[in-house]
Amino acid sequence: MPAGVRLVEASLLRQVSADDIICCYPDDLPKFIGPRTRVVGVSTHNPLGVTFAAGVYASIFGSSREPINSHYAKKLFATLKASPHRHQFQVIVGGSGGWQISQTDSYDELGVDCVVDGRSESDDVLALVAQALRGERLPRFMEVAHPKERAGLLTPSKRTTFGVVEMTTGCGRRCQFCLPDLNPQIDFPKDKIMDAVHANVAEGNRQISLATEDMFIWGQVGTGTPFYFPNREALVDLYKSVVETPGVDHHLLSHSTMAPAVVDPKMIEELSAVLLDKSPVKLPSVSSHPEGRILSPLVGMETASVSMARKIMPGKGVPFPIEEWPSVLVQGLEILNKNNWFPVITLMIGNPGETDDDCRATLDLLYEVERRGLFAFFVPSIFTPLEDTRMGKKQGVAESREMTPLQWQVMMKCWKMSLKPALRSWWGPTAWRIGAVGAWMWKLRKMNGPNFTWPLLMFSSAVPEWLMEKMGKIYRGKPMQVKSRKELLSTIKRQHWRFLREDNGDLPDGWAEEVAQPMAMGASAAAVPVSTFKII
Repeated sequence: MPAGVRLVEASLLRQVSADDIICCYPDDLPKFIGPRTRVVGVSTHNPLGVTFAAGVYASIFGSSREPINSHYAKKLFATLKASPHRHQFQVIVGGSGGWQISQTDSYDELGVDCVVDGRSESDDVLALVAQALRGERLPRFMEVAHPKERAGLLTPSKRTTFGVVEMTTGCGRRCQFCLPDLNPQIDFPKDKIMDAVHANVAEGNRQISLATEDMFIWGQVGTGTPFYFPNREALVDLYKSVVETPGVDHHLLSHSTMAPAVVDPKMIEELSAVLLDKSPVKLPSVSSHPEGRILSPLVGMETASVSMARKIMPGKGVPFPIEEWPSVLVQGLEILNKNNWFPVITLMIGNPGETDDDCRATLDLLYEVERRGLFAFFVPSIFTPLEDTRMGKKQGVAESREMTPLQWQVMMKCWKMSLKPALRSWWGPTAWRIGAVGAWMWKLRKMNGPNFTWPLLMFSSAVPEWLMEKMGKIYRGKPMQVKSRKELLSTIKRQHWRFLREDNGDLPDGWAEEVAQPMAMGASAAAVPVSTFKII
């Protein structure tokens, strides 16, 4: 079962007998719903198809414009509405997609009685279920509290899909478009994580994935050291314990951020030694691993425009100033690639107020990555305002036909770079070129408008990029002035230099004196209060 469903189950087991709870697949619902059923809980990710990526690709390629996860969610709700016992039970919806139902008032259409926003550990959830069991009508919407400390967090004691085990909540970088970052920054205790790992293995799961908004904050939350200076020893120890658990054959990384790789490249090296052999992902065309294995966490780049980044995610690059964001991205990717990390990097196109200059800045970064021979899976999405975020009420590009030529070029360049390792056969590029142009002639040019044409031809390599640039049809980017790692480290606030580790090298001039001064005063890094480094 998805980890979120297992978490609801673990929460309810504090109050309800295990004999009275069933977790099942949507197609099996009729087997378990009967005259004594009082509550059906649904965990949904994207019931209306409006998450960041899904709506974009549906609008570009699909005539129905309905993503597949939305299709199956609606099918599930139709099954519940058609149940002969529907009058006996109430439907409670949770999960990351619940906001779509409450925001669009789709309760009656989908047959939903109540949407819950928040984590299931809350006592409010237990009270809500007890209310339903008594046959009382539920409120349409309920927001429940998020645990504020480790003790309030639960981990499932049964197998989860892909072996997902939660590692942290929150992030701390305060990007204005991000919903999970509004949660408190908490890391799960190692013993709770390992209990969930052992539970997965005991039920036959051979793969584990530690779920997080940023893997690098684990072990550093509340220690007195700012979370953006990772705790190398704690992280390596945790991941080593996970992958060395008997029965764990594979491990997949979740989300991470780029700046910690620049702060502590030795940490990346040590994690690679622990994790690479257990990675199920292989890409021999770029990997130096004997079996072609790679590590591929999801990293949010969002934009390479400093002016845009300053508006929507000023803390994205800490401890580096946001003005250094492009250099952090390039230096970080070089460090990751050197250690066989080839991340999935997300970008947002059509942010509120985005200009052609912002797009050019992102294209400069993409072409710089290409010139340096670096690789990542760049995944672009059209900006989607998420409810309750600080950008939830703002409007950017609403659909693909509104995109400018440069916005289209950012999207097509990302796809082209991401597909490069897959097109190394003698026949691949030709087949891809013919297929892409054929799809454009048949359907895509009508759906996406004239601004789509030249970026599509660039994507398919039907016309050389140098020629399209000469014709004034595309922008090929200008070489970037990328700061070295030492230059980047020198941009960190001097009072934070004490958290830099000597074994990584590239220390700023004057580092030894800066570190020696507080030591001579009888102070230590551990004595610095967390509030000193609060990000506004």
